[in-house]
Amino acid sequence: MCHVIVTCRSMLWTLLSIVAAFSELIAFMSTDWLVGYPRSADAVFSPHGATAAGEAYRPTLGIYGRCIRLPHSRRGVLCGPYAMDFGEIASGFWQATSIFLAAGILLLCAVAFISVFTMCFQSIMKKSIFNVCGLLQAIAGLFLILGLMLYPAGWGCDKVQSYCGSEASPYKLGLCSLGWAFYTALGGTILTFICAVFSAQAEIATSSDKVQEEIGEGKSLICLL
Repeated sequence: MCHVIVTCRSMLWTLLSIVAAFSELIAFMSTDWLVGYPRSADAVFSPHGATAAGEAYRPTLGIYGRCIRLPHSRRGVLCGPYAMDFGEIASGFWQATSIFLAAGILLLCAVAFISVFTMCFQSIMKKSIFNVCGLLQAIAGLFLILGLMLYPAGWGCDKVQSYCGSEASPYKLGLCSLGWAFYTALGGTILTFICAVFSAQAEIATSSDKVQEEIGEGKSLICLL
């Protein structure tokens, strides 16, 4: 018989797990990892700055995508991938970052999907589903940390220098600044570890004596604060 068990701690863990997965996925897909130095729409893209007058704007660069304003274009800012395949990603370090982030996001999305069903199923092969998911989240967090640590090592590549100036080098931004996507990925990584730790509390809440008492009374829907 399926017992639907809903507690504040288990629902909070489910919500945070979904938020962590989506924040990492959105950050990974974004082009706003680096914000380039101001330039005009008709500027020549060189490490030494804009060379033509015009309305200033700041292009952005992601792990595999970018947003730029094309000269004499009426479309405004054009966003899209600059890398058509994995080998065209700007730096070998960014390629490694992509692998680690993708692995971490895959695990987080799997946990987020499973977490929705924890109200009905609390074990997998006699193992607590919360403990299994918490372990997967911890592993995902390690992948994400490795990806974020390797990301700044690629700042010395030619692609970054065209956005950040010739002074850009590994772990040195030059004329660029970090965009919201990097901070979102960092926040998602911290939240991932919080979820991994909090999964133990979700397990405790759904296996408490109060829950067992209500199961013993024959209730199929159990809601506890």
